[in-house]
Amino acid sequence: MGSIRVLDKKVRELISAGEVVERPASVVKELVENSIDAGATIVTVELLKNGLKRIQVTDNGIGVIGEDIPVAFQRYATSKIYDETDLQSIGTLGFRGEALASIAAVSKVTFTSKSQLEDHGNRIMIHGGEVIDFHEWGMPQGTSIQVDELFYNTPAR
Repeated sequence: MGSIRVLDKKVRELISAGEVVERPASVVKELVENSIDAGATIVTVELLKNGLKRIQVTDNGIGVIGEDIPVAFQRYATSKIYDETDLQSIGTLGFRGEALASIAAVSKVTFTSKSQLEDHGNRIMIHGGEVIDFHEWGMPQGTSIQVDELFYNTPAR
């Protein structure tokens, strides 16, 4: 079984209101924090049109195993805490399990990752929160997440 799972209802209710994807800078912050939490020693950030057209964050962290990748994009899915006692000793930058789901809901995401535990990587494409494609992908250890057309799927208010 992978290490990423959806938090139970009791833990979710203990966590304060979620992070909101307000602007490209908040997306970059969340993705870079994930890279740091993954033990990356090299993190690159690329922006196109100030991040509205594309944000890409690539790292050499521990990576995500294939079975965990689709789960990681569900709300409250995290590998950083498991129960309410973990809330007393958080040692990571992020832990709520809301950032990837929020980002994927309003953009087109391509997420590729190779865990140190597997001999191949995997790639998932999500548009507006819907999985478009998921398959094996050759790459070195680490993760690359490309966020295209940020806010393309935001309803008019």
